Amino acid sequence: MLASKRILLIIGGGIAAFKALDLIRRLRERGAEVTPVLTRAGAEFVTPLSVSALAGRKVYTDLFDLTDEAEMGHIELSRSADLIVVVPATADLMAKMAGGHADDLASTLLLATDTPVLLAPAMNVRMWEHPATARNIATLKGDGIGLIGPGEGDMACGEFGPGRMSEPLEIVAAVERALVGGPLAGKRVLVTSGPTHEPIDPVRYIANRSSGAQGTAIAKALRALGAEVVFVTGPADAAPPEDVEVKRVETAQEMLAAVEAALPVDAAVFAAAVADWRVASASDSKMKKQPGEKGGLPVLEFAENPDILARVSQMNEGRPALVIGFAAETDDVIDNATAKRKRKGCDWILANDVSHATGIMGGAHNAVTLIDSEGAQSWPRMTKAEVASRLAERIAQTLG
Repeated sequence: MLASKRILLIIGGGIAAFKALDLIRRLRERGAEVTPVLTRAGAEFVTPLSVSALAGRKVYTDLFDLTDEAEMGHIELSRSADLIVVVPATADLMAKMAGGHADDLASTLLLATDTPVLLAPAMNVRMWEHPATARNIATLKGDGIGLIGPGEGDMACGEFGPGRMSEPLEIVAAVERALVGGPLAGKRVLVTSGPTHEPIDPVRYIANRSSGAQGTAIAKALRALGAEVVFVTGPADAAPPEDVEVKRVETAQEMLAAVEAALPVDAAVFAAAVADWRVASASDSKMKKQPGEKGGLPVLEFAENPDILARVSQMNEGRPALVIGFAAETDDVIDNATAKRKRKGCDWILANDVSHATGIMGGAHNAVTLIDSEGAQSWPRMTKAEVASRLAERIAQTLG
């Protein structure tokens, strides 16, 4: 997809710089020409020799290198690429960009260019959350600079939170979107994910075992194909994907409101495991356990939650062109899922067996059967990321 595309790769100074080596390899696998620029701080983490060997090109490091300026010059270097990618984009580099500083080769290239720029930020969580960084990010976005990430995760410093640089394949996908687009470019897709938590009282709730991993993988796969993704998620274990619009909810009613607010969309994938029932009148204070035999057990009265999949599937106006549901079953999987598709009115249902022996609920793998108006197609057991990729490609084919 990136054949003959010219990428100027600026490697900043941070422990995440080691990922730039894998990124170079991935970009070149896809046919891109990578010209590397290594900052002085970046050279503390990766060597010019390793960068040059992987890129198959000279590494540029010094603004005042007489030979480099005579042969090419930083102005020409800044404008000879189809895309400039900064990996990692440190707080210092982004501050220089936002302020228009140009005191080294990297910052001078970024100021002198009229080429699109994509940043992959990486820094300590406190640095990312600092008001100065937030101001700089807002300025850069206003200037039309693209960003991928950062995600949440463990830091080299031992802390956890936002600031972890995107993985090389995620950056490659962002590069492809910036330069090529993708089969879902211009399409808006809604994905729901995770469980819902229905409160009993302030400390107890009704839920299920959904981790949100499959919904997250689907959102990532759709974004990788160029779609604009709205990701509505309950309190899931899996971190939300990067570079998508995230709407966090707790209950089924909140999820319905978020889904309706996200419409219209071209397609909707309802991967969330929404609780069928909620407590009709949740207590505002903790329900106390009564001692002795006379205390008895609390009696909970349930109410039915809104059927989000059915509501969207059966819309008279503004219905998405493609509505996809999931059916998590333990018995008669195909028959039950087929009946569910007809009852709900959706276009496709992905059915899977979530009985305890399969290990699918909360696991890393899935085995689904796609059911549409023409019948059922069973897919082999694969990782949830592979299921997501296959589904996203089929969605792209269907939406044309």
